[in-house]
This record gives sequence, structure tokens and C-alpha cells, in this order.
Amino acid sequence: MSAHSNAAPVIIKRKKVIAGGGHHGGAWKVAYADFVTAMMAFFLLMWLLNATTEQQRKGISDYFSPTIPINRISGGGDGAFGGDSMFAEDTLPQNGTGASQAFASASQIARGDIGLLTEGPVNAEATADAEAFASIEAALTGRGGESMVADTTLRHILTRVTDEGLVIELFDLADARLFEAQTTVPTPLLRDLAALIASVSNLVENNLAVAAHTRALPIMVADNPVWDLSSARANTMRQMLEDDGIDAQRMHRVTGHADRKPVVANPMALRNNRLEVVLLRSDRR
Repeated sequence: MSAHSNAAPVIIKRKKVIAGGGHHGGAWKVAYADFVTAMMAFFLLMWLLNATTEQQRKGISDYFSPTIPINRISGGGDGAFGGDSMFAEDTLPQNGTGASQAFASASQIARGDIGLLTEGPVNAEATADAEAFASIEAALTGRGGESMVADTTLRHILTRVTDEGLVIELFDLADARLFEAQTTVPTPLLRDLAALIASVSNLVENNLAVAAHTRALPIMVADNPVWDLSSARANTMRQMLEDDGIDAQRMHRVTGHADRKPVVANPMALRNNRLEVVLLRSDRR
């Protein structure tokens, strides 16, 4: 018998060590930072909607819409570039700084603040239109001194200059409407507004266009009245303007747009009930 027969066997235990718990990357941190930034932007948007007026929101909206010409009174800021960025390809070329494209189309050639070509035979008409529109806007909004409109009436008026001319927009508010509900019967407020617009429009000789818009109905009906209603309201506004002294020969167009062009996201919102009186540019006869 061996001397080591009673010795305990030697057991060798090999442990397989698996490396783990190392670095897993920081992608989640980037995602979390994006989420926090988005939430901050959302709350800033909610604050802006609550802290600004309708006209201020209109100015901000125009600044971020390159298809809408930015005029002197509707802009996103009042800095060195009037709210524009020096890299705004679609904006600065139309504010008189020149077209940056080598072969710019007629619609992209250098424009002034009035939105018309600043060179050529239309220069005199463009200047006259710009002065006329500025004087009318000043009379309506009080930017040149005392306003011709009371504050309770002024809140129904928005003005903007487009390629077509000076647009005077009148719109419904919850506590004051332009027409009796779902009718073409004008309220005393609209009669006062029509008299005011006729008065300032007679300061110039530009032709006029009248357009009416209505909000959508909450339910679909077989005979949807929005087309007839908007057309009739536009015609009612035309008649009131003529009764208040506007020459009938100056009426260039009367249109009803029904509920096809809402100005707010909700097509049934009361804000979509509005009238537009456009003082057309001299070259749009």
C-alpha cells in the first residue's frame, strides 16, 4: 500500500471570470437632453401664447413665414435687420438689399419695403402707394398720433401690406361680432367699421376688393350654407361701403371664400369669421 493512499485528493477549481459592468455609452444622456430641451421649448411656446396679443402673434407668424412679405409694422423684431436674418435668402432680397441669385426671377428682384420693384416706370406709383398705405394704417392704428378708432373697435382690425395691396381685416370676437349669428345682418359695430374704412379709403383713389370668410360648421349638412353666407356677407360689406361714400366704380372684386381659408388651426373657431377690405395697388386696375 502506498504511503499516500490515505491523503485527501487535490481539487483544482478554475473560475471563469466574465468582465462586465463596464462603460455602456452615453446615448441615453443625449436623448434625455433632447427631451428636456423640447419640454422647455413647449413651455416657452405656451407662455408666449398666453403673454402676447393677437397683433404680436401675427407679427411673429409673419416673420417665420417667408411666403408672406414682411412690412414695416409686422415683423419679428426691431434690431439691425428689422427682425430678419442676414442669411435669409427669401427675405432680404425682397427688402431692398438685392437678389443674391445670379439669375433672379422678376418676383425675386430687389424690392423695397412696399413690396414692389424699386426701379423702372412703376417707381412713382409704388412710392405713392406706400405713402397712401402708411397714412391709412396710421389713421386706423394710431401710430401717427391719435387713432380714429376706439380701443374697443381697434381690437377687431388687423392691417398688412401684401403684393396685392393694403389688407384691412375685420374679425369676430366672442363678445362682439360683425354679423348676427349665421345671418347677413350687420351689427352696429360693423356699420361703424364700414363708415370708418370708407372715410379713410376716400383719402386715396385706389380700387377696392372685398372678401368674406366664415368658420366651418360643427356638423356636415346636406345644404352647407357657408358659400352662400360668405358671398352674401361680402356683398353686404360692399353695399355699406358704397352707402358710406365709396364710388361704385372703384369696386374691383367681391368674393366669398366660405370656410376654405381658416386663419387658426380650429376651422370652427369664431376667429375665422372675418372680412377683408383690400386697397389694391395702382398697377392692379
